[in-house]
Amino acid sequence: MSKSPLGQPPAPPELNMTFEDAGPPDAPPPAAPKKSLRANTIIVMLGTLGSRLSGILRQLVLNNLFSVTLLEAFNAAVTIPNLLRELLAEGALVNSFIPVYKTLDDAGRRKLAQAFSGVLIGVNLLLMAVGILAAPYLVDLLLASSSNVDRELTVFMTRMVMPFLMLISLSAIAMGLLNADEHFRESSFAPVAFNIASIAALLLLPKQAEWMALGWLIGGVAQLVVQLPALNRFGLLPTPALIRHPAVGRVVRQMAPFTMTAGARQILNVYVLRLLTDARLFDKGTQAGYFNAQALFTMVNGLFIVSPVLAVFPRFSQAAAEKNWTQFRALTASTIRTTTFLAAPMSALMIALAPYVISVINTHAPRTAEETVKFLAGAGILSSWSLALVPWALVTVLLRTFYARERTREAVTVSAIGFVLEVGLYRLLVPSLGLLGFGLSTTISGLLMTAALTVLYRRAVGFPGREVAGHLLRVVPLAVLSGGAAWLVARALPIQPGFILTSIPVLALAGGAGLAVYLGGALALKLPEVAAVTRRLRR
Repeated sequence: MSKSPLGQPPAPPELNMTFEDAGPPDAPPPAAPKKSLRANTIIVMLGTLGSRLSGILRQLVLNNLFSVTLLEAFNAAVTIPNLLRELLAEGALVNSFIPVYKTLDDAGRRKLAQAFSGVLIGVNLLLMAVGILAAPYLVDLLLASSSNVDRELTVFMTRMVMPFLMLISLSAIAMGLLNADEHFRESSFAPVAFNIASIAALLLLPKQAEWMALGWLIGGVAQLVVQLPALNRFGLLPTPALIRHPAVGRVVRQMAPFTMTAGARQILNVYVLRLLTDARLFDKGTQAGYFNAQALFTMVNGLFIVSPVLAVFPRFSQAAAEKNWTQFRALTASTIRTTTFLAAPMSALMIALAPYVISVINTHAPRTAEETVKFLAGAGILSSWSLALVPWALVTVLLRTFYARERTREAVTVSAIGFVLEVGLYRLLVPSLGLLGFGLSTTISGLLMTAALTVLYRRAVGFPGREVAGHLLRVVPLAVLSGGAAWLVARALPIQPGFILTSIPVLALAGGAGLAVYLGGALALKLPEVAAVTRRLRR
């Protein structure tokens, strides 16, 4: 499943020694006070909220200013740089760079940033050139042989958007450096700059394929540029250079298995795209509906799952580096509790209100057959995907605990098997169940991956299973009641989905009723997550 994710580090080489070799200094400086984990989480969540809301606005602009034909070709074209971005930049960088970076002293960190950024730029330049030259062959891998998407238009737009890979990779380096030192504000709000810049370009430029692609690149430039002042202010701005550094090998070794995992996930994404573009299975417009559902799902996943995990990841890495397993287990339990407490009601509400949720990107009700297909496909996929939100919240947290301990081989093995299984489930369920098959496949895969990761975690450091299980046994039934209440309220209202202005009141009333049921039940059960919010409101 995509998605929509919608969110991831020795001394200088001339001394030929590692940080561990140096021994403690005679008079260690006092440790800098740790930043508030709650404040970090709030910053990341606010940045993610801004990013996802502006992303929905960008999706609204794309859907209402461009034809389904152009939109679907664009969606397929940006798949290639997005695929390579996850393989080489955002996910792999955050999850491999930070644990290694945190083990070095200040001089080692500067050298590592300089060396690693130089290597990554060189690799991205090579891949960008190959992507432009091999665009026709790459598009043939993405689209079904009996495609409902314009192939020639997709090839043209793929070549246009390939430079985005370099822009997003440089932005990922900036994000990794800032996050490693727990500077989350600029990196968290950088995607907002991407969306605002691309929206402005889409609105101002001609409504043609080449200008649509240029708007995407302008957004990539903005996402990089807004992080540069913060890097300079904190003394983290690297000067990329092709120099050797012993820690680069550690990062690459960490990235290699994660890249393999991301590669398995991208095989899944490619297979999904081939399914959606197969005219024998789905009508034209289904792929556009899928990407709309992905944008909305990614917003919820990024805000309520990825943001808390991203904020706590440096703490996981620090606890692992210090071998403080008591703190590590406590962080694991609290992060799982937080993410599932937030994810469970969102899952239930999206299942109950999916047609109204997908309507927030429609400035008018569907008018043509293609627009109707796009709307119904988006609602169906969003509803089925929402089943997987809680299982994948667990997977997201648990995977980060393995990366923090530099146990990437175990995480990679479980992830790769999970994604292969998901491909098999798609192949088995989607042709017979249609859109529902997407969500069921992802849910089953997420549950099995959670089980495997839990077993491996318990063997290594002892999993807080009783606390997590007790929490889930309370929040999941509450979420079911919440979704049921929202569905009943929506059914009672004489408003049909399909148009943003009429759907927002339904979401406010039905969603508000569902959340009231959930929070009321949480208060009755005295869940600490809602009690903490109550204490803050009383101050």
